[in-house]
Amino acid sequence: MKVRIGVGLGVRTKLNDSGFGEVVDALEDLRFDSLWLSERIGGDAPDPLVAMAYAAGRTTRLKFGMSVMVLPGRNPIVLAKELATLDRMSGGRLLPAFGLGVADPHEQQAFGVERGARAKLFDEALQVLRGCWSPEPLTHHGPHFHYDELQVLPKPLQHHVDIWLGGIAPSELRRVGRVADGWLPSFITPDDAARGREVIEATAAEHGRHIDDDHFGTLIPYALGPVPDAVLAGLAQRRPDLADPSVLIPHGWDAVIDTIDRFVAVGTSKFVVLPIVEPGSPDAWLQHLEDAAPIVLARQT
Repeated sequence: MKVRIGVGLGVRTKLNDSGFGEVVDALEDLRFDSLWLSERIGGDAPDPLVAMAYAAGRTTRLKFGMSVMVLPGRNPIVLAKELATLDRMSGGRLLPAFGLGVADPHEQQAFGVERGARAKLFDEALQVLRGCWSPEPLTHHGPHFHYDELQVLPKPLQHHVDIWLGGIAPSELRRVGRVADGWLPSFITPDDAARGREVIEATAAEHGRHIDDDHFGTLIPYALGPVPDAVLAGLAQRRPDLADPSVLIPHGWDAVIDTIDRFVAVGTSKFVVLPIVEPGSPDAWLQHLEDAAPIVLARQT
């Protein structure tokens, strides 16, 4: 099992100007596996598609993905062409990951999809996206999209583009088993990972599918200093099933390594580490990554 470790930028990141390029260069030079961009219309985080294209043009090895890109509300045909173009221009370094979008009325308003309509629209849009990347022209007639012999070019450079999904709700786990190539949830424990994998693999088997052993990952938020009360309150709301949601955020590098090891023990091999309180400037980011690399990349195989 190959352990891979990438770095994520959160929805509140301020790296949306020249500092972003410097961080991308550092990730490449320090040999992190990948960069993951969050999406929030109302947040400072850069648009993931634009940021991935910018990162691809500055690098030759670093992979990049979205954690995650909202799919309901987007034109899947246009998105399929955009992502296929990016995959070809980057030499096949794209790692697309999609989600339904946060349960926030402002975000849902921006994408124009009511909360109750997201799941079915997501499933059909994902089917259309895959159809666009197949060798044959797309014919599709569903509740939301209708196409006859539609040709979308170019095709991605990767023979098969692995699509990653997140989530730990039962419906989300079953969706991963039905349609995804990999699982990349966030704010989970190793026990959550083990239980979720059981559901995913059982669902995949029911549908005659198999998800590769090295396609189970997780995002690990971490802290080197105090965690803001607002973050802890948000965790408590997000995970009311946990008596102490702060266990989701390892504190200090030793705790980060211990958390990675515990996830590896239950079969997780793809990691996105994300500082829950980001460094305050590009220079601070560069120092942070230089400090992190010899510690966390010691676990990368």
